[in-house]
Amino acid sequence: MSDAAFGVSAVASVTLLTVLIGSFALRFSRTTSDFYVASRSVSPLWNASAIGGEYLSAASFLGVAGLILTYGVDMLWFPVGYTAGYLVLLVLVAAPLRRSGAYTLPDFAEARLESMVVRRIASVMVVLIGWLYLLPQLVGAGLTLRLATGVPGWLGGLLVAAVVVFSVATGGMRSITFVQAFQYWLKLTALAVPVVFLALAWRGDGSPSLDGTSAPTFRERTTVNVSEGTTFLVTSPVRVRVTGVLDGQPYAGVGLRLARGSHVAGRGARLTFPAGTAVPHAESIEPSAGGDWATPLSGAGGREHPLYSTYSLILALFFGTMGLPHVLVRFYTNPDGRAARRTTLIVLALLGGFYLFPTVYGALARLYTPDLLLTGRTDAAVLLLPQRLVGGLLGDLLGALVTAGAFAAFLSTSSGLTVSVAGVLSQDVLRGTVRDFRLAAALAVAVPFLISLGAASLAVADVVGLAFAVAASSFCPLLLLGIWWRRLTDVGAAAGLLAGGGLATIAVSATIAGASRDGWLGALLAQPAAWTVPLAFLVMIVVSMRTPGRVPPNVARTMVRLHAPEALPLRRDPPAHRRPV
Repeated sequence: MSDAAFGVSAVASVTLLTVLIGSFALRFSRTTSDFYVASRSVSPLWNASAIGGEYLSAASFLGVAGLILTYGVDMLWFPVGYTAGYLVLLVLVAAPLRRSGAYTLPDFAEARLESMVVRRIASVMVVLIGWLYLLPQLVGAGLTLRLATGVPGWLGGLLVAAVVVFSVATGGMRSITFVQAFQYWLKLTALAVPVVFLALAWRGDGSPSLDGTSAPTFRERTTVNVSEGTTFLVTSPVRVRVTGVLDGQPYAGVGLRLARGSHVAGRGARLTFPAGTAVPHAESIEPSAGGDWATPLSGAGGREHPLYSTYSLILALFFGTMGLPHVLVRFYTNPDGRAARRTTLIVLALLGGFYLFPTVYGALARLYTPDLLLTGRTDAAVLLLPQRLVGGLLGDLLGALVTAGAFAAFLSTSSGLTVSVAGVLSQDVLRGTVRDFRLAAALAVAVPFLISLGAASLAVADVVGLAFAVAASSFCPLLLLGIWWRRLTDVGAAAGLLAGGGLATIAVSATIAGASRDGWLGALLAQPAAWTVPLAFLVMIVVSMRTPGRVPPNVARTMVRLHAPEALPLRRDPPAHRRPV
């Protein structure tokens, strides 16, 4: 069986299982409550598995290892932040949010502040964050399918979009709860089983050092296939054999000496480097050199202002988790606030176990897939390592398992995001029926899919980090102040959402569009959370204190509902009707 056949089998198996599980769950989805919150009847363990399924996205499965390959230990803040964000969610948000009785974040905003204006702004932010988070899932799916089968990358995004729309539209939240719980355990297995064989192969290779204190080199004669074309930088002169177009000239197996500096390899070019050569790197990245790879806060990869960037990233990840719409909607499905807290504790354990493995893959990739630094596709490290280290039939089987796990990551996260975005679109743009929810699910996926067609070179973990920054700058202040500060007004909340979330969105858009990352301006745009999150809090507080007459008239009743134990005979759910926008 060829490598492509293994890849096709892996993707087909995951897709078929996803469709079958979603179809099975369809028989349990009959009401509006089933579609939006699974009738609030999901147990903590089942819900935690589903949260793990949707939260462990392309950034977790592929992106973390790719970032560690490129930049080293500084990037460990990604898995730390992804996990630790649930501590804040556990202590401050999970139980009150469940007690609110809301279906979506805009529902919570309207119920707490009694304002349709705030609801509309919250709806826009949910859609923006959802689309921003969906984009790297579709890009990663294209990369995985191209490596596994050789087909054009856009087919991967299209396949994910089609399967997600089917699963969400047929069964809603109850259906994808079954699907995402299955996909979490598949993803964990897909990383944990191969890493055992990779470690054994590494030991059999003499256990070469993983400390990264030397610059990455080609350990043996290596041929690099440039599938998409790239501009790369040579750090020291090297003699290579070239087939294809290089620097605008066609060659057919000709030996050339590449001078230090920038070179352009055309699509389909093949470059063969001798053993011991320092690995050139794509112009789009600046990997860490020498000991910087293993030294935190050293400005690894030539990044300016590393201390600011690191703390801004930590802030985005810690506080962005509570602002992710597809995560928060999960807590609405628990029976009560106590179950929501238990769910969060289990999630912490599941995430902590999972994130042990991408770190190992990233360190091994530094030794065995350094050529990815030249092409810039470092996200592919996890997919390529089984064949590079193990090889043979076992390597193909392990590679197929990793491919299946990666595809499950795209499907599960995309499903959760689609539910959250579709819920808002159907409630606030359409009429809120089950039929409208199904139409909204298709709209929720169509926009990021079209954008992904022109964004194949995006690094998935970087884009997901930017989504966290927007979430931390908008919904984090709204939830914390809305739950714990009774003096928050509708005007203050609206102003803070626009100031923090709006400016973070502008910074993120500029970064994705390719704005320069040089100097302080580049650092502030690339990692905006350190200034947009405090700004959002400050604006909400100051404007609310200046508009005391706009405190919602029923705030006392709302605060009791958020914080009183479930045993008290209080009305928990908001009215079933939805006011038109």
